[in-house]
Parts: sequence; C-alpha cells; structure tokens
Amino acid sequence: MTTQEFFNILKEHPDKSLLFQYMPGQLVGANYHITEVKHITVDSVDCGAREDSWKQTIIQLWESPLEIGKTDFMTCDKALAILDTVGKIRPYTNQSEVCFEYGNALFHTAQLFVTGVEFHGSNLMLQLATQKTACKAEDICGVPETQNTQPQANSCDPGSGCC
Repeated sequence: MTTQEFFNILKEHPDKSLLFQYMPGQLVGANYHITEVKHITVDSVDCGAREDSWKQTIIQLWESPLEIGKTDFMTCDKALAILDTVGKIRPYTNQSEVCFEYGNALFHTAQLFVTGVEFHGSNLMLQLATQKTACKAEDICGVPETQNTQPQANSCDPGSGCC
C-alpha cells in the first residue's frame, strides 16, 4: 500500500477507530501512539551486484504503559492529524510504500507491511504482516521457484555469479 493510499483511506473514514492486526487475532493495543514517522530512502546492491533504490514511509506504533487497559482506539481523523503535522515538517513521498514498525513483549519489533484492509462496524482494521527475506538475484543465482529448506552444496560458490 502506498502512503497516499493509506492517507486516502483515513480521509474517507475519519470517524472510524483505527486498528492494527499484527498477527491473526492479535491487535496492537488501544493504548498505541504514533511515535515516529521515518522517510526512508533505500539504496541497495543485491548479491548479483545489481543496484536498486526505493522509498518507504515507516510509521512507528508504540503501546503506552501508562494507558494499559484503554479501550478506545485512535480515530482515523486523529491519526491523519498527526501524520499531517509530520508532513509539514518532512514532506511525504506519496508513492512510497507505507509500513508500520511495531513490537511488544510477546512479538519481536519488526517492519510490518499492509496485507489487507477490513471494516468492522465503526472500526477500520489494517492487517499487517512481515515479509520474508529472499534472494534478489534469483535469475543469476539459479534459485528454484520452490526452494528446498536445506542449503545445496556449491549453490553460492565464488565465481558462481551469486553472493
């Protein structure tokens, strides 16, 4: 989901409560705050020596220990007001992918990508999930479509074009 698509959803549903599902059946607590917005430019080189770059908007969610037991979630309108304030200081790249950084005592801190949007009565719920790492140079390395979980001997030997 792009940053602009996320903003559009918030604008279209200002009075809905904004919920985040980080695992099936597990929601970020109603005591969450938007504590940081990162405007990231990634410049990378993969194991096949190919360059790439892209931009991301990373919105950090944090559960306040002072508000444990809170039951009212932040509204889309309030979230948008916070994000608009950030945008006045550091403008967004609207076509960048938006993701959320979150962790708690039972879930490691991770960047979570939007995998779905659901509406439940007065709630707007973003379904989030991690993305697995992958070889970015599969065509050079000869990585099969369905990977065997066991490493193959000599699959990334020096001179093989991989790693």
